[in-house]
Amino acid sequence: MVDSKIAELDSAVVLVTGAMAAGKSTIAQALAERLPRAAHVRGDVFRRMVVSGRAEMAPGAGEDALAQLRLRHRLSAGTADAYAAEGFTAVVQDIVIGKDLDEYIGLVRTRPMYVVVLAPDPQTLAVRDEGRAKTGYGGGWTPEVLDRAMREETPKRGLWLDSSGQTPQRTVDEIIARLDEARQ
Repeated sequence: MVDSKIAELDSAVVLVTGAMAAGKSTIAQALAERLPRAAHVRGDVFRRMVVSGRAEMAPGAGEDALAQLRLRHRLSAGTADAYAAEGFTAVVQDIVIGKDLDEYIGLVRTRPMYVVVLAPDPQTLAVRDEGRAKTGYGGGWTPEVLDRAMREETPKRGLWLDSSGQTPQRTVDEIIARLDEARQ
């Protein structure tokens, strides 16, 4: 059964999204490593490519920050499509919440496409953020603020997982087992 589920991911795009410290990087990497031919597309890489003039996202961000976020999404979607066209499963990891989720799904041309929303509780987000070398929260963002925005403003598309008490291996196992729920 697992092998047939994994076969469904051949030349597909999988978006792994959620709040900061939800485990997107860890889960996307672990999922990609489980597949026979996969690329891990890190959305934040496109943000970091902007050397000068970068406008960071924050609550109430201005048009420049929103335009840069949309550019980042277009670049990661195009990169994912390019990998999928060459026979790779592209596992994209980025914060894509609110109305941006539907827009992102529309940017990706590859089908099948899968959406996985990691949704651990805010307390888990805070604990995970404290344990990381980088800190994501600050500048108006708190685990509660971002979690509320995600849960209240994001369309219920794809597979939503409360991974609060799960190991990365268990989360990847659940993604593969419930892949049909993630399909777009």
